[in-house]
Amino acid sequence: MAGVNKVILLGRLGRDPESRAMQSGGKVVSFSVATSETWNDKASGERKEKTQWHRVVIFNEALGGIAERFLKKGSEVYLEGQLESRKFTDKDGAEREITEVVLNRFRGELTLVGGRGGSEGGEMGGGGGGGYAPRERAAAPASRAPSGRGGPSWESPQGAGDLDDDIPF
Repeated sequence: MAGVNKVILLGRLGRDPESRAMQSGGKVVSFSVATSETWNDKASGERKEKTQWHRVVIFNEALGGIAERFLKKGSEVYLEGQLESRKFTDKDGAEREITEVVLNRFRGELTLVGGRGGSEGGEMGGGGGGGYAPRERAAAPASRAPSGRGGPSWESPQGAGDLDDDIPF
């Protein structure tokens, strides 16, 4: 039986991305992402919140470069990766195990959800299945085509604006 190991997170960075060189000569970028859920406590009616922290590691150099360039503490991101656990010995000599969300060289996706505050525009591509697409790009004016490409235009299909009226929820 085949298994599936896929993680999807939408959250905010808890610290700026950190880059370090690997022995193989490649680069790895890591950061932490916080996800939160909120609910109303039935007994007290009080609003409650629970935050989970996730360590994210990017081995995809294209996505890692984008993370270094555009992400900072507080940035909202959508990412897809897989869970990996590893054991290591800390500086005190104790053996530890850590579980991380990993965006590998040919897998994973990273999308900046919030605006970039005046940074240059454009869509950046990642390697093999990975990608970066700023949210404001998708909301571009309908007559605008991707710069430097002869591909599809940003125009919506005829009658696409009426789709919300047909959805029953």
